[in-house]
Amino acid sequence: MHNTVKNLIYIEDLIKSKVNHDRSPKIIAVSKTFPIENILPLIEYGHLHYGENKVQEALDKWSDIKNDNHSIQLHLIGRLQSNKVKVALRIFDYIHSLDSEKLANKIADEQTKQGKKPKIFIQVNIGNEDQKSGINKERLGDFYKFCKDLNLDIIGTMCIPPNDQNTKKYFFEMNKINQELNFKELSMGMSGDYLEAVKNSATYVRVGSKIFGNRA
Repeated sequence: MHNTVKNLIYIEDLIKSKVNHDRSPKIIAVSKTFPIENILPLIEYGHLHYGENKVQEALDKWSDIKNDNHSIQLHLIGRLQSNKVKVALRIFDYIHSLDSEKLANKIADEQTKQGKKPKIFIQVNIGNEDQKSGINKERLGDFYKFCKDLNLDIIGTMCIPPNDQNTKKYFFEMNKINQELNFKELSMGMSGDYLEAVKNSATYVRVGSKIFGNRA
């Protein structure tokens, strides 16, 4: 068995041991920068969810594979620029980084043209950090209404908490916000903190190095 598959199974078992409800979160294997040869063992094992942060890299890497395997779900976990939306909708099934009215309008226009409706997470700037993208908590309700009026398929929220060693506080707050908006999906947690995210009801976790190893 390939090491990536062993790593994934270990993470799946660890999560199951921490989840106190019936629904285990989906693990997004963050395959950005890794060649497809490193990913094929996971595909052959049957894993379906993968994350990329660059539109063109994803298109080049995944187009043929997704044509052959329609079950694979590709997640855009990096920031999406407005001028990349047309190409992004061709390859991605999920977008985790909706962070502005301008981007929302662009996605709405493009999904009408392509007849394809991606599942979308609103990125929340949970720490109100100036250097980070995302919608501030105070604007989230109004922004969600704006997106619904555009007929976007908003399924939940996503956050990358401040790097201050207190992710538990931010994950707890995100879970509360998600419940208040009646969202069913919550995208948060990465290789270093995914277990804490799972304890706070994350339904999607983004795990890269713990599956594939460190990037060069």
